[in-house]
Amino acid sequence: IQMPVEQKQLEFVLLFAGDLELDCFPFPHCIIKNFLSSEVFVENLQKELLGLDFHEKSNDLYKFKQSDDLKKRTEPHIAGLREGLFGRFRSWLGEVLGVELEPTVDISCARYEHTDVLLCHDDELEGRRVAFILYLVPPWQSSDGGTLDLYSINSNFQPQSIVKSLVPSWNTLVLFEVSPVSFHQVSEVLSKDKCRLSLSGWFHGPSLERPPRHVEAAVPRSPHLPRDETVLLEWVNPAYLDISYQEQIQEEFEDSSEIQLKDFLKEEKFREVSEALRLTEIEWMRKGPPNKRCYEAASLDSLPPCVKACWELLHSEAFFLLLSNFTGLRLHYLEKEQAGGRRSHWVVDRLGSECEQRERCVTARVIFLVSAARFCVLIGVKFSEPSIPVCCGEVRRWSHGSYTLLHDGEAAQAEYALDLVLPFGCTDWQSEFGGLTCYVANEEDEELLTIYPEENSLALVYRDKETLKFVKHINHKSTSAGSSPCRGFYDFSFVYYE
Repeated sequence: IQMPVEQKQLEFVLLFAGDLELDCFPFPHCIIKNFLSSEVFVENLQKELLGLDFHEKSNDLYKFKQSDDLKKRTEPHIAGLREGLFGRFRSWLGEVLGVELEPTVDISCARYEHTDVLLCHDDELEGRRVAFILYLVPPWQSSDGGTLDLYSINSNFQPQSIVKSLVPSWNTLVLFEVSPVSFHQVSEVLSKDKCRLSLSGWFHGPSLERPPRHVEAAVPRSPHLPRDETVLLEWVNPAYLDISYQEQIQEEFEDSSEIQLKDFLKEEKFREVSEALRLTEIEWMRKGPPNKRCYEAASLDSLPPCVKACWELLHSEAFFLLLSNFTGLRLHYLEKEQAGGRRSHWVVDRLGSECEQRERCVTARVIFLVSAARFCVLIGVKFSEPSIPVCCGEVRRWSHGSYTLLHDGEAAQAEYALDLVLPFGCTDWQSEFGGLTCYVANEEDEELLTIYPEENSLALVYRDKETLKFVKHINHKSTSAGSSPCRGFYDFSFVYYE
């Protein structure tokens, strides 16, 4: 073992020696079968572990059950294994690696059952040097899921694709070096009756040097498209074009910073877009890297005409103004913020009352505002400290295995924003499938708000710099529900900035 480990300049080493396999691709890892020599000891260890109290753990990255820390457990077989691992075995491993491993005890037990998963991550945390997993599973096949998947990396040291999958097996120990490129996941457990029981933890020591973190390019933003009020009349449910109803929506939104507007598009338009999204002509691109996101986004150039028109609706000047009326946010330069914090149109404040008396319809307001905006430009009116509201958006496809994750880059770049999601094709979608959009406070696991996919229901959420969002992993229950052999849904996702 020691010879290839010492030759760290080798990019690829594969060594088999009896029950031991050492492989340096995609990063150094070791598999030791029949790790514990006594079968009776292993069976008793399993019984003690199954008798522990387990706690459900669930967030953007994982869903499984975990025991409390085992460093103080007194059960004889748990204590015996712990002493062996962090005693003689730790000393031997340190000699093999040429690293002084600390006596820190870091070990717990995990139970992965049906639909449980641990998504792509690198395990890096201060002090972790070598990760270990001891499997105590029944006879297991790759079709049961729960494999330990290892990722290759790209030129930016980001995970790229799964290049090796390790199937759990009874009394097998897996070790791997924790590094900036040790990206791995536990794939979703597909078996309905098997328990993936394992002991896992880390040997601590000096961390490896980390290259500079890759910073993703910012998503391009753009101002509204020059579309007038006719786009609203063509697409939007007339109920949402009534000014009195809009005032109710704004009051509710200002109280809670979120709202869902059901049956938002006209039924015929919604049905037309729903059908078009299923067409094979649309070019779908996988969005990654997998330690941040995994879903498909449509190439805008390949969108059918009606889908493109819907995208342009959400990007239009008239829709920016409509959102302003829904939320009170300044999403057009003809708006001001009142001293009390409530926002409204200065043009309407001065001149709009006659228009409202004539027609209690937001369409009249939008026509007036768009016309006023163009008139102001024509006569050369200047506005102090002009702000240009912008947005970015995409058409997404969600299916089994899709998700987004919270990550350091997102937290560092967080800002005030209005999120919009409009789902299609999610009739009878159940929360247990995943695909929910969850909002959490930065560095907290507790969910502040959950948005469920619902047909033709426009979700608006205003978030501050301390609020982050993710989409929960879609599990394989979604593929076995209903008549569709590959169940999923679509959505338009936009973010607007004042």
